Amino acid sequence: GLSDSQGQFWGKKTCSSTNSKILLHLHLLIIHPLSFPCHFTHNYRCSSSADVDECVTSTHSCRSSERCVNTVGSFVCELRITCPAGYQLRNSVCEDIDECVLRTHDCGMGFVCENTVGAFLCNQKHKCISGFTQDAHGNCIDINECSSLSGPCSSGFNCINTVGSYTCQQKVVMCSHGYHASPDGAKCVDIDECQMGTYRCAVGQICHNLPGSYRCDCQTGYQYDALHKVCTDVNECWRYPGRLCSQTCENTPGSYHCSCTAGFSLAFDGKNCEDINECDRNPCSQECANIYGSYQCYCRQGYYLKEDGHTCEDIDECSQSIGNLCTFQCVNVAGSYRCACPPHGFVVSTNGHTCRDIDECTTGTHNCSFGQTCYNLQGGFRCLSFDCPPNYKKVSDTRCERLSCPINSLDCQNSPVRITYYQLNFKTNIIIPAQIFRIGPSPAYSGDHIVIGITKGNEEGYFSTRKLNSFTGAVYLQRQVREPKDFLIDVEMKLLRQGTFTSFVFSSLVTEKPKMLCTTH
Repeated sequence: GLSDSQGQFWGKKTCSSTNSKILLHLHLLIIHPLSFPCHFTHNYRCSSSADVDECVTSTHSCRSSERCVNTVGSFVCELRITCPAGYQLRNSVCEDIDECVLRTHDCGMGFVCENTVGAFLCNQKHKCISGFTQDAHGNCIDINECSSLSGPCSSGFNCINTVGSYTCQQKVVMCSHGYHASPDGAKCVDIDECQMGTYRCAVGQICHNLPGSYRCDCQTGYQYDALHKVCTDVNECWRYPGRLCSQTCENTPGSYHCSCTAGFSLAFDGKNCEDINECDRNPCSQECANIYGSYQCYCRQGYYLKEDGHTCEDIDECSQSIGNLCTFQCVNVAGSYRCACPPHGFVVSTNGHTCRDIDECTTGTHNCSFGQTCYNLQGGFRCLSFDCPPNYKKVSDTRCERLSCPINSLDCQNSPVRITYYQLNFKTNIIIPAQIFRIGPSPAYSGDHIVIGITKGNEEGYFSTRKLNSFTGAVYLQRQVREPKDFLIDVEMKLLRQGTFTSFVFSSLVTEKPKMLCTTH
């Protein structure tokens, strides 16, 4: 070791007998006298204050050949290391430089470089005879051709090294039953009886090669019958009931097959069954609803499903309905029906079933002249004109009143005081007797008595009169009218009041129209 006034020097020398190198590990540590113990100086304070880096602040006392290293509370001076010739510094260690490896030597041709510690030697080369080679020290050593050459002997021979050469010795291999020597005679290989066809398996069995032998197995889906020494089919459907197929299992030779019932198809896994959407094939004429395993056909309103379960047929509501759907005529249409009315004088009501009369007199679609009065009828109209008899004055469209009579004119005094025209409409085939008109004084007084009768237009006897009470009378239809017909009848009412008779005439136009009957078309 070395020492100086600032600290101490430690030196380490390592020798290696393998590569004849000397490694020098030098470390010079100069400990500053202020390192320990702690004193209250201007460089460090024994308190919680931070350490002063003397190396950074240049307050150290290291020499130019030394390097300053800061420590806690002080610093140390390390000697800067310089390696001698033939060495290089690595990790603070001086290592030998191998000039032979780095080829930094100056040995000429015919010389071999030999590295030494810190230097190298140039040795003269020696020539070796065949079968030998020169080592790193220039010595001739034997070449092991068996390990250095790739396969110096042909197959079936072993290589034996000799000094300066080698020999090839033939291999001798003895193989057991089921094996034979390889083509190169170097090893025993298995005989594949299955491939060579030298096996003895029964019909339906499969040969499986084994090392040195073989085995006869039954094919998949078969089992060996030891009694008869044959392979028999395995019925997987019986052996694994309900486990192989979701619906139907069918055994086949050596296997099985899954099938599905109607309305299902076999899934991709070959086991499960999937519902078939039959509606995709449009089997129904109208509506189709898919159900699990099947389908159902439905018909829209106004249609019924035929017995074939697929076709929808129109329902004839007009012929099959209970009761009358229409007041006049029912017309069947596809899937429904509609009501029709006579071509003239009627329109279909908003309910779509009944016929509503068109009042031509109100709508102004009649063709009556200025002097005529329009009377609406069921399905039509009439243009009527009433003229007053002599000695009468027309006070309205339907009433005439008698003018004053001379004193000596008895016929004038017996004539009706007032003539009123009425227009009445009735349907044919109404129930008889039917009261169609009622007559009486207005106002009526106690003691009034009337006499009523038909004076004109009842030649065929369709009408009759009745007295309901002392001051009221009525006109009845007493005979059935089978077809449309018009009647103009005059009804006279004589009023006896306080001993005086007063006559009133009511002229009525009675029109019989056909009754609305429901018909189909």
